[in-house]
Amino acid sequence: MANYIHPSAIIDASVKLGDNNHIGPHCIIGEDVVLGNNNHLMSGVLIYQHTRIGDNNTFHHCASAGTDPQDLKYNGELTYLNIGDKNTFREFVTLNRSATVDEDSSIGSNCLLMAYVHLAHNCHLGNNVILANAVNLAGHITIEDNASIGGMVAIHQFVKIGRYTFIGGKSGIKKDVPPFTRGEGFPYTLHGLNTVGLQRKGFSPDDIKAIKEIYRIFYRKGLNTAQAMAEIDLIASPTILQQEFIDFVRNSERGICR
Repeated sequence: MANYIHPSAIIDASVKLGDNNHIGPHCIIGEDVVLGNNNHLMSGVLIYQHTRIGDNNTFHHCASAGTDPQDLKYNGELTYLNIGDKNTFREFVTLNRSATVDEDSSIGSNCLLMAYVHLAHNCHLGNNVILANAVNLAGHITIEDNASIGGMVAIHQFVKIGRYTFIGGKSGIKKDVPPFTRGEGFPYTLHGLNTVGLQRKGFSPDDIKAIKEIYRIFYRKGLNTAQAMAEIDLIASPTILQQEFIDFVRNSERGICR
């Protein structure tokens, strides 16, 4: 089907458009942008440049994507932002391109970014991620699949957020957050597993019990991380989910939240 383009929209000649896109009033699409199929840009949306967008995404009023990184080290290098499918970007969301040529900023599919979310340079969002209003991500942050983050949360650069985490609003996060956990606060403190979220996502009672066993070693026995890792190494055959938790902690560069 043909694209609908409002007469007031401005589209650079280099833009590659798929089919059945709706580009509303006062939208601007700049140089070297690829827009797939069935995307809806409501009004005043800016897709600045060097951005790849998949199918069935919705950009609400005054959302912007592919803008220059807010990094003083950036000197105009050719960098990119890649966006998957079926994402919703609410009003005044800002999505920056990468600041370095060795990696792109990226967003997966089926994500919801509510109003005023900021995604800085070199950030990576997985699939099914929810960021509530005014979540602010510094540079080089990774948020893995199915994480949910409450409103007005600030996350320090280079932090990694594991899968299926639930982060309460008004939190400040400076260290990595292990998968399957929940917490809140400034400084951020873990309060247990995201049990309700795991149940809703179809995790079995045995899966949740196995994760609890690992969580107990790290957070309920009074051990530091090195001591907990030493005890973990005595487990003969950890389950796949236990191993995911263990590998996350082992590979953490900033250290994990306590």
